[in-house]
Amino acid sequence: MLEILDTWLRSAAERIHEEAPHLTQLDQAIGDGDHGINMDRGFKAIVAALDARAVPDAEGADGSATDQAATAELLRIVGRTLISTVGGASGPLYGTAFLRASAAVSGLTEPASGAAGIVAALEAAVTGIGALGKSTTGEKTMLDALVPAAAAARTAFDAGADAGAVVMAARDAAEAGASATIPLLATKGRASYLGERSIGHQDPGATSSALLLATLADVVG
Repeated sequence: MLEILDTWLRSAAERIHEEAPHLTQLDQAIGDGDHGINMDRGFKAIVAALDARAVPDAEGADGSATDQAATAELLRIVGRTLISTVGGASGPLYGTAFLRASAAVSGLTEPASGAAGIVAALEAAVTGIGALGKSTTGEKTMLDALVPAAAAARTAFDAGADAGAVVMAARDAAEAGASATIPLLATKGRASYLGERSIGHQDPGATSSALLLATLADVVG
């Protein structure tokens, strides 16, 4: 799972950089106008952290356990990096998501390399975001993409799907959820200040969440 995580984060940094102008444009309509800029800065910092980290020794009698521990530690590093480098609400929310995912991976009683690890990490991330933001679906936030993504991933996993199919289910649900924020009235964050003027705009946080899961699907699939 560690190799997949590394590849995903590097690919996500490239995608975020490419889509930063679009994310910022979305945020200019209903937010502070800096979501793309902040996310780009955060993921550049993540890549720097990836380049600087020591490569774990996965040899020995329990290489899977070593990989699991290293994956959890990298998720912690990512969470802390996002909290310290991404401005606005997105830094703490995304940072908390990765920190909760780290704890979920650490607590697995089976190898984190498959679908079970992905589902556990995604569900924990969503729970963490909801708790920190005191929010739920229907409020025009990233949860409108992530909650259905986690539910779709769980449904696919319970039906016996492999990691690739689980992530693709999450991707499709997240993309649909992000699009579904357009007609919603924002009731959380800066967008809520606009009242009915927030209707008709896609939420930037839901959009970046869907983008991250689409990138993961490309890597895993």
